[in-house]
Amino acid sequence: MTETPEARRSRGSCAGRFALVACLALGAAACERDARVARPASSELTSASRVVSINPSLTAILVALGASDSLVGVDEFSGRQEPEIAHLPRVGGLFSPSLEAVVALEPDAVVVVPSVEQRDFVDRLETLGIRVLVFENIELEQVLENIARLGRLVGREQRAGERIGAIRFALETAGRVTAARPRPRSLIVLQRDPIFVVGRGGFIDALLASAGALNLGASFGEPYPQVAVEWLVEAGPEVLIDMTDEPGDPLEFWSRWPAIPAVASRRVLHLDPKTVTLPGPYLDESVQALVLAIHGREAAGELAAARASAGAGSEEAGG
Repeated sequence: MTETPEARRSRGSCAGRFALVACLALGAAACERDARVARPASSELTSASRVVSINPSLTAILVALGASDSLVGVDEFSGRQEPEIAHLPRVGGLFSPSLEAVVALEPDAVVVVPSVEQRDFVDRLETLGIRVLVFENIELEQVLENIARLGRLVGREQRAGERIGAIRFALETAGRVTAARPRPRSLIVLQRDPIFVVGRGGFIDALLASAGALNLGASFGEPYPQVAVEWLVEAGPEVLIDMTDEPGDPLEFWSRWPAIPAVASRRVLHLDPKTVTLPGPYLDESVQALVLAIHGREAAGELAAARASAGAGSEEAGG
């Protein structure tokens, strides 16, 4: 039976609060920019059949590639969010994994996203001779490269190529579908107090561009800036996408500031964060959701039809 997009997104979900968007999905790269770790390219050459994943986006990619059988352990968050691997041993929290639990699983690779919290943990693993592979995932191209790298690691290169192709096709097609339409001044809010928004340079910024939106947060030179409510009101978003997990109607909340154009036109929308915020294997579905939110059903229908046609064509070619 074909898995629905909703089921996929549920499997790969990421919490909506900014602390998890920036520090969990992005492996704390937005919180600690000095946490980048270089690794020799030679470590990429050996495949792995016993992998421990300590990041939800990397876990979601491995599951999407059909490599669940290569996973022998995951972090607590991944274990809760991925039903397919819920039975696997859990090696502790995302930022507090257990060295002993990982070593006991005898992995031939541990995959992580760079974070200051895990720096000592990674060093200790390598001291014990355990191979650690580090995956940056702030920018769109980094996410796509992660799919390719993980595909090579677990012998799923073809599946990885198909996923990358589907994502690139959806992004390019979304750009064509929305090219002749107005680009509304848009803003994605990830947290309300304090306010964090989607800024410039991250993969969500790239998704917004493909979806035909003018991202007001891109005026900041970082992926997830904190902003003042005064800035937000003055910026005047025509579309305000609230991806927080706060209870209640977001329009009611933002109506406290009636000068916001999106409030006046009632274009304050709630979008489930798990459809967009995970830098994982289904960014084609993420851009589909953004086109619907920003341009409505007609544009989203054109994109969906093009994606379906391309998928059918690929199946015919492959069959």
